[in-house]
Amino acid sequence: MKISVLDGFTTNPGDLSWDWLKECGECTVYERTPAELIAERTKDCEIVITNKTPLRKELLKTLPKLKYIGLLSTGFNIVDWEYCKEKGIPVCNIPSYSTSAVAQLVFALILEHTNAVAIHSSSVHSGEWAASKDFCYWKTPLTELDGKTLGIIGFGKIGKAVAKIAAAFGMKVIASTNHPAPFENVEFCGRDELLSKSDFVSIHCPLTPLTEGMVNADFLSKMKPSAFLVNTSRGQVVDENALADALKSGVIAGAGLDVMTVEPPKSDNPLFGLSNCLITPHIAWAGFETRERLMKIAKENVLAFLDGKPQNIVY
Repeated sequence: MKISVLDGFTTNPGDLSWDWLKECGECTVYERTPAELIAERTKDCEIVITNKTPLRKELLKTLPKLKYIGLLSTGFNIVDWEYCKEKGIPVCNIPSYSTSAVAQLVFALILEHTNAVAIHSSSVHSGEWAASKDFCYWKTPLTELDGKTLGIIGFGKIGKAVAKIAAAFGMKVIASTNHPAPFENVEFCGRDELLSKSDFVSIHCPLTPLTEGMVNADFLSKMKPSAFLVNTSRGQVVDENALADALKSGVIAGAGLDVMTVEPPKSDNPLFGLSNCLITPHIAWAGFETRERLMKIAKENVLAFLDGKPQNIVY
């Protein structure tokens, strides 16, 4: 059985093992696969594993031996799954592996905004504290989370995990979702009401035609001028030009993003260089334990397929 992993580096830069997959057949693991090499590297393969390398219909039609596509992600828009469904090729993803990790990063971004740890640590290392006339100082206003309102848009597993952490900080939690159901310490309301009441807004909805570009100028204008926006869902949910304008003009106080519309982003992205915009390079899923869990599920998916009982099929 011929197996190809098209972009294994981000999932496993060397601290995990592909040995389990190599035991399943003739396996080649590529760190990255540029577009012009996808066809060559998938030719004659029965199993193809991908994270962000696209597998479109035009390519899939040229792969008569293909029997299984394994995703190294929860999202599956990188694969033409409708064509695979038509042809009976299972496309299996990695569900619910990063819930805790994403919720953790949400608060890493929020806490950097409220406590400015990096700014103050840099200040101390540069000698400002040693030269200070006072026993303490602060470079920017600092904020308590206790009593503040967190608005969560999209209330799936990650949204619920974020709500639990917020409650531990003493925050009031409100949520907007298409399918509200009772949840401890959470009140549900419409999106506009949520935006007007929230000190922090965290996005946790899937990318759909309805949510693409949802965070636009109108959306941002309904938030408090003191509010902070967090997006760890999908970059395309945010209109980056509108967000840049809002951050520059004081429509909102700040933003924390782990995802961008294009990844990696272009060097002229309008959000680059804005001091009130925290941006991390899509790292919410990158903790060792999180990737170890991902790899474990990927292994279980492949072995289930080989056993004739494929699991976590996306369609």
